[in-house]
Amino acid sequence: MNDIARRPHRGSPLIALTGVTKVYGTGRAAVHALRGIALRIEAGEFVAVMGPSGSGKSTCMHIIGGLDTPTAGQYRFGGADVGAMNRDQRALLRRKYLGFVFQGFNLLNRMSALENVELPLLYRRVAPAERRAQARRALAEVGLTGWESHTPGELSGGQQQRVAIARAIVTRPTLLLADEPTGNLDSARGHEIMRLLASFNREQGITIVMVTHEAEMAAYAGRLILFKDGRVESGELRRDTA
Repeated sequence: MNDIARRPHRGSPLIALTGVTKVYGTGRAAVHALRGIALRIEAGEFVAVMGPSGSGKSTCMHIIGGLDTPTAGQYRFGGADVGAMNRDQRALLRRKYLGFVFQGFNLLNRMSALENVELPLLYRRVAPAERRAQARRALAEVGLTGWESHTPGELSGGQQQRVAIARAIVTRPTLLLADEPTGNLDSARGHEIMRLLASFNREQGITIVMVTHEAEMAAYAGRLILFKDGRVESGELRRDTA
């Protein structure tokens, strides 16, 4: 799995879902969350995913993130067949290539901002001094120099989400998955976060897939994908991001 996403197979998109279905339960209790999804996302894109509750967008996000597996169909990441990977290999895929940002921030309350950002590097067994240096740089990139020692309870919602973004990008992921990243923020803070995400996409080439219910936040993306009833309803281009 070495460098599968940094140097994908020639002509391969970063993300390719083909005929992907997901069914929870059996018989009359079966819930068809995805119904034959076909989706391609190229490296360097910023994609917003929208749709009503129960449309399948979060299930699709979990499959792309290696947190769930399809019932049928194929998911390839950088040309590698994720469906053929075991649990440990999917965990390695997440650790090496993916970053996650959640609506609820998911910070550890007893740890400082710096310690929260260090966590992914700890899992990679980066030496303590280098770990701290990289975490400080990531916090500086999100505008939180001077806030390293503060715990989440001492930070505003917008600052907490900035810490969460720093934690997600400290490993320089190929793909950043953002699930309702502005859902717990007011409009002004939400736009701050979106400008920050857009800058990482534009300046560092990080591919971003973001689930959102807010059209004004989706407008920051280069492409909008609409889900409905477990299917991709459309995948329109919104603007040229070149």
